Amino acid sequence: MLRILKGFKEKLSKTRETIAGRLEKIFLGKKELTEDVLDQIEEVLFTSDIGPSTAEELISRVKERISRKELNDTEKLKQALKEEIIGFLEIPEKRKLIFPESDPLVILMVGVNGVGKTTTIGKIAYMMKGKGKKVLLVAADTFRAAAIDQLRIIGEKVGADIVKKEEGADPSSVVFDALDIAKSKKYDVVIIDTAGRLHTKKGLMEELKKIKRVCSKKIPGSPHETWLVLDATIGQNSIYQAKEFKSSVGITGIILAKLDGTAKGGVIVGICHQLRIPVLYVGIGEGMEDIREFDPEEFAEAILS
Repeated sequence: MLRILKGFKEKLSKTRETIAGRLEKIFLGKKELTEDVLDQIEEVLFTSDIGPSTAEELISRVKERISRKELNDTEKLKQALKEEIIGFLEIPEKRKLIFPESDPLVILMVGVNGVGKTTTIGKIAYMMKGKGKKVLLVAADTFRAAAIDQLRIIGEKVGADIVKKEEGADPSSVVFDALDIAKSKKYDVVIIDTAGRLHTKKGLMEELKKIKRVCSKKIPGSPHETWLVLDATIGQNSIYQAKEFKSSVGITGIILAKLDGTAKGGVIVGICHQLRIPVLYVGIGEGMEDIREFDPEEFAEAILS
């Protein structure tokens, strides 16, 4: 476990330096809590992509603890910060994946252009295959031939089958046919790739709603999961994207891609605190195996230690 955590810390080195590195400089040589120390901590939190409202709430909770005499030195303050961050990251509604008894589990993947959605689909498929699941990929991004081909290549790479049509086909018709195949051939998991769409484009968001309606008609209760892929490198912008997708199509979970290459990983705290949507997985590399289930305690330890 220690070796795994060490590896995770290394992947999050940029984010850790942004938060823990700067906090350590504040705490260095200081034993007592002063107003100046709190002001400096507040500045670190405000400028580390945690988000203004989340940072303000964190500082408010720390000051409450001080007023209750729970905190009287910097070591206790560091521990308190970690506990409060874990509290923001833990979403009570988060649940384990539940596989239907007779139908396949249907996962709808959404996100804007360039976030790494198709690669993330490959990682999820690889993970599911590793658990012995029979996986079907659905190329419902029919706006670009390149997207269809990319999903086909990823499917071959991880050993997952794919349903696709020609460029320009109705995405909902691809999903309709795919779910028929999935049911008849007893697939365990169906992962639907959708066009990388701007959350501000009303027509494309309506297409997502149509796909969800088709899923529901073919397999009642599906899609069982609607996962939003966000790019960790864009920081606070990802919170805005998540808000728009949540209000338009509903989101059951978030996958944060490219976490290893950014100093803006603190945005996870803001996402969970403001939207109450669980972060389910994080991408920490380019390989198909470079994805892991998100663990609040592990993350807090990795960025604050």
